[in-house]
Amino acid sequence: MSELHKFLFEGLPVRGVLVRLTDSWQTVLAKRAANAETGAYPPAVRALLGEMTAAAVLMQANIKFNGALVLQMMGEGPLKLAVVEVQSDMRFRATAKTIGEVPPGMGLADMANQRNLGRCAITLDPLGRRPGQQPYQGVVPLYDDHREPLNRFSDVLAHYMLQSEQLDTCLVLAANDEIAAGLLIQRLPMHGAANLAGKESMADEAEIGRNEDYNRIAILAQSLTSEELLTLSADKLLHRLFWQETVRRFEPAPADETPRFSCSCNRERVSNMLRGLGQEEANSILSERPLIEVGCDFCGQQYRYDAVDAAQLFAQQTLQPPGSSALQ
Repeated sequence: MSELHKFLFEGLPVRGVLVRLTDSWQTVLAKRAANAETGAYPPAVRALLGEMTAAAVLMQANIKFNGALVLQMMGEGPLKLAVVEVQSDMRFRATAKTIGEVPPGMGLADMANQRNLGRCAITLDPLGRRPGQQPYQGVVPLYDDHREPLNRFSDVLAHYMLQSEQLDTCLVLAANDEIAAGLLIQRLPMHGAANLAGKESMADEAEIGRNEDYNRIAILAQSLTSEELLTLSADKLLHRLFWQETVRRFEPAPADETPRFSCSCNRERVSNMLRGLGQEEANSILSERPLIEVGCDFCGQQYRYDAVDAAQLFAQQTLQPPGSSALQ
């Protein structure tokens, strides 16, 4: 089972989150490999998407946001798009789109940040968003303050979180075909609860890089190797890193709040999308092929509509009484 562990360092302004995605991450890769149209992700993409997935789960767990956290990378290179969506109850899904060849071992800069044009975005979409209410979104480039490309995704996110939260953050990420894992260490805000929506204080900004307790613990965390992160149990990992610290761990989340793969696609949503295209466009597609086929990028589910199905879609739309609208 996938695991999520939260902890504090007793008496110190430092908190941490550890995630190990096992069965849920394997499900993401298995569904992609089973997709006859796309096939499996290239190894370098699998590794990066795994790191992104672990990171998105860490961030959602850290900020306790009531809604969806969406982590996106818009790439300039063979990786054009990577998306991870995590709900407040830790249900998640992930996908990536590539164009062209992605050689094994290809780094982040070559894969997604050629000419320094890649971008990373984090969107917080509140549950039950009111009409006209816009989600919060922050976007950062894949390079540092000196415009030098960042070669690790963990560095991209640490840079982002330092800018958005004004809090020192250390991330260690790793992924293979079996496990996607991550460790987040963060300095606690001086006043109030900082979050990705930008709540901060001047005291937090003035403290950046100066807290000796955080700096010590971050150095310990950064000594963690990818192999250790992927193979050690939570108990062994935390003891290996912080045996001289007093670590207070929170009770594990119940089973219905542990990280797990879940896709929200369904036929009703796809039908609404086709209605949005319009009957003329649907008929145009059906004049060239026997079926309209729509595949979900996240889970690979295929939705098929023949001429009769399409006619029924638009007949239902026409028969709606005045003032009504299609189901959302």
